[in-house]
Amino acid sequence: MRLDKYLKVSRIIKRRTVANDACDAEHVTVNGRRAKASYDVKVGDILEITFGQRTLKLRVKEVKDSVAKADAATMYEIIEE
Repeated sequence: MRLDKYLKVSRIIKRRTVANDACDAEHVTVNGRRAKASYDVKVGDILEITFGQRTLKLRVKEVKDSVAKADAATMYEIIEE
């Protein structure tokens, strides 16, 4: 699954276009490297997302095409906030 779609489906970022813009602006790293929106997310990847002054670090636990809002948080595990 594409990185921008994963961020949207897991509800880490609200809209796919915003997720795409965050990747283009180099606010998202995967396993320590800058990632493009087209990066193929795999289970076990470490994502680091910068929101202004705040950085969110998480591990991908599941990759699903669609999930209910209540189950979205089960797709990842927060490592640092």
